Amino acid sequence: MSGYPSDLNDAQWARIAAFFPAQTGPGRRRTVDLRRVVDALLYRLRTGCQWRWLPRDLPAWRSVYYYFGKWTRAGTLERIHDRLRAEDRARAGRDPEPTAAIIDSQSAKSTPVTAETGYDAGGKNQGAQAASARGHGRPVAHRARPRGQCARGRRGRGRTRAGA
Repeated sequence: MSGYPSDLNDAQWARIAAFFPAQTGPGRRRTVDLRRVVDALLYRLRTGCQWRWLPRDLPAWRSVYYYFGKWTRAGTLERIHDRLRAEDRARAGRDPEPTAAIIDSQSAKSTPVTAETGYDAGGKNQGAQAASARGHGRPVAHRARPRGQCARGRRGRGRTRAGA
């Protein structure tokens, strides 16, 4: 064991071990310890490190990433979260299922976006500056040309002086 502060202790693992059943049926035998995979996920959650930067004493990052995707798609991590939340709420003497949620104004928009608008400090332009400058919000077409060829079809360094 590596002994990171984010690692599960035996009591914590006992609470969630049933969500990770033993391998059954045909196929290659599992070589990675699922408890260590969960420890690696908790380490990554706590530190915010990149997948590839997981410490070498934890399972290989590809294995951890594989199980994270598998458990996310199957809903395993959500079921663990729901069960632990219900246990903690029951221990606190509350209803196991929450009855309300709070959404603050920073997280949700109150009105739909009606138009693209911009700010013109001089007050001369009423409307979206970026959109009007680029043809009403449509992307500007750009054509790649061979190296050394300018937009007018001449080769060389671009514009030349008149009469030269």
